[in-house]
Amino acid sequence: MLLLTGCGGARDATGTGGSAAADGAAIDGSITVFAAASLTGTFTDLARRFEDGHPGAEVRLTFAGSSDLVTQIIEGAPADVFASADTRTMQQVSDEGLLAGTAVDFATNTLQLAVPPDNPAGISSLADAARPGVKTVVCAEQVPCGVAAAAVTGAEGVDLDPVSEESSVTDVLGKVTSGEADAGLVYGTDVRAAGGSVLGIDLAEAGAGVTTYPITALAESPEGATAQAFVDFVTGPEGRAVLTAAGFGAP
Repeated sequence: MLLLTGCGGARDATGTGGSAAADGAAIDGSITVFAAASLTGTFTDLARRFEDGHPGAEVRLTFAGSSDLVTQIIEGAPADVFASADTRTMQQVSDEGLLAGTAVDFATNTLQLAVPPDNPAGISSLADAARPGVKTVVCAEQVPCGVAAAAVTGAEGVDLDPVSEESSVTDVLGKVTSGEADAGLVYGTDVRAAGGSVLGIDLAEAGAGVTTYPITALAESPEGATAQAFVDFVTGPEGRAVLTAAGFGAP
């Protein structure tokens, strides 16, 4: 868990009990945000910005694969906001009656091949990543980036034989940056955030595996107004600007 502390004031926001302006609910207290691993950089930034604008508010961030986060939420882990890397995992939480309202789509993402800077395997396409002897890593099928990978490989007619399947996209990227893999299927935003530690190779059928990110406050949150205020912040103009700068697409 990444703990971020800071300050923030009150503003109008709709929580589980209605509008902060209408019921006098303050935008303060501590909230825990469960977010997909691919949101690590942007949500760390957004949490700090939110706290700067709301004295008394604290945002605690937990990042992991969306499917792992769903399991934790359903099993009762305390969380106030959930930001998933696909609508399927959000629907699982909705089916359990755990959403405070309707989830809002706030970003999209597509996959790239990440390779080491010197690209020792000479990879220039998804077909190259499927060559015998090439060590390629992907996300597990139950993880959103794994679902996207299956869609893209299917669209390109490529049958990958990965050396490992990871539980989050950041784990896939870590295999590439550490030199354990010749290539990994990750989101384009992860390639951008990694800077010069990897090279990104565009995929011909990346559009076949577009990932849509939804966010919502959770029904059991004791800080409903603050949780909803954070959701509104992420989906508002400042949140949109931060996401765009990181390479995320509009929903």
